Amino acid sequence: MRRIDVHKLSDEARFNGFHGRVLFLCALIIIFDGYDLAVAGIALPSIMKEMGVTAQSAGFMVSSALFGMMIGAIFLGTVADKIGRRWAIAICVVLFSVFTSAAGFTHDPYTFSAMRFFAGLGIGGVMPNVVAQMTEYSPKKIRTTMVTLMFSGYAVGGMLAALLGKGLIEAHGWQSVFLAAGLPVILIPWILKAMPESMPFLIKENRLDELKKIVLRMEPSYLPEANDLFAVPSEDKAEGAPISKLFQGGRSFSTVMFWIAFFMCLFMVYALSSWLTKLMANAGYSLGSALTFVLVLNFGAMIGAIGGGWLADRFHIKYVLVGMYALAAVSITMLGYKVPTEVLFLLVGLAGATTIGTQIVTYAYAGQFYPMAVRSTGIGWASGIGRSGAILAPIVIGTLVGIALPLEQNFMAIAFPAVVAMIAVLLINHSRSASEHRDNISVVIPDPLPRVMGSAMARRFRQVWR
Repeated sequence: MRRIDVHKLSDEARFNGFHGRVLFLCALIIIFDGYDLAVAGIALPSIMKEMGVTAQSAGFMVSSALFGMMIGAIFLGTVADKIGRRWAIAICVVLFSVFTSAAGFTHDPYTFSAMRFFAGLGIGGVMPNVVAQMTEYSPKKIRTTMVTLMFSGYAVGGMLAALLGKGLIEAHGWQSVFLAAGLPVILIPWILKAMPESMPFLIKENRLDELKKIVLRMEPSYLPEANDLFAVPSEDKAEGAPISKLFQGGRSFSTVMFWIAFFMCLFMVYALSSWLTKLMANAGYSLGSALTFVLVLNFGAMIGAIGGGWLADRFHIKYVLVGMYALAAVSITMLGYKVPTEVLFLLVGLAGATTIGTQIVTYAYAGQFYPMAVRSTGIGWASGIGRSGAILAPIVIGTLVGIALPLEQNFMAIAFPAVVAMIAVLLINHSRSASEHRDNISVVIPDPLPRVMGSAMARRFRQVWR
């Protein structure tokens, strides 16, 4: 009889086609998710003109999706740990695809806002689930790189919305960019067939035949046997109340610090997204269209996410994040001072890398911090709490703009949360993370070991032989 620690197998597996397929599928979902979130901002001028709404009403129309994202991240992140991550992801894709598409059929701001709220449930809910999925099925040595590479699809979706939006809106009206968002529905059968389920969930449900097939694809040297017993560390077992587990095992204070970091980072992201163009215009810069800003900001975000993930796999992720937040504070503050246009675009790209890109790396850190069984819940609550910062940012910065503060003070206000987030991350107790604090579960198999097993796998089993 063998007791197999699936978490250990996942940690030590070598990257193969199975990991590549999970990465591709999760990244594709995030690209569509990023498109659905960005599309409202791209089409907003046309929507305001056709519906005859004021800027204040338009702000409410946009923020309705953010309210949905806050609820979706908390609720659907938690639900995934109860019904299975695969079904939770499929539900999220249906929500953000169907309701974003439905927004294209609306003719008044109230119905539009309602559709965007329901779409926001899926947009916000899918994020913690795909991060948890990618974290669970990534080899430990390249885990952060894979998560941030997958999540960089969010920036790709934003750039896709910017690039396609202008042409589609001019040719077919603003409704066309929303109708195009319904296409991901066709992915649902593929998601349900190709997406592996969470391993602790399968163990809890006693779906061991399905689990064996997944483990075999993840680690080809594993040879399934009828009497295999699968195990996870005690804190990874999918039992009990997931929310309460966020505050167990010495994680209470660190959980609050994650919430603060998410809040502050998303405040910066949405403050820049909402007011960067307006602030620069007020300062007298001739910077071209907002489309260019969207592209530069999201391109920087993609570079920051992938580069930050690469660094985090080679150095301590906690201190990589501290450095990124510090750089965010400096780069955003510098936006408030008169510089050549070329330098300004460089600073905008750097701001994207150290706000949106840093947020993606922070998602990866949260995914590694929490045990498998509550990973979606932990990321979902952090993301949901953080969304309140996203909702608050346009209001706070808009108020500051309204009282005509000097440009540098506006950007200092946007940069200050980076300092708070940096301190919060520094205070996270990394020794209580799932990657550091794990039960020593043995994998027992009678000797002699089968010769058909790879030598590396055989050595691994011998090391834990009892």
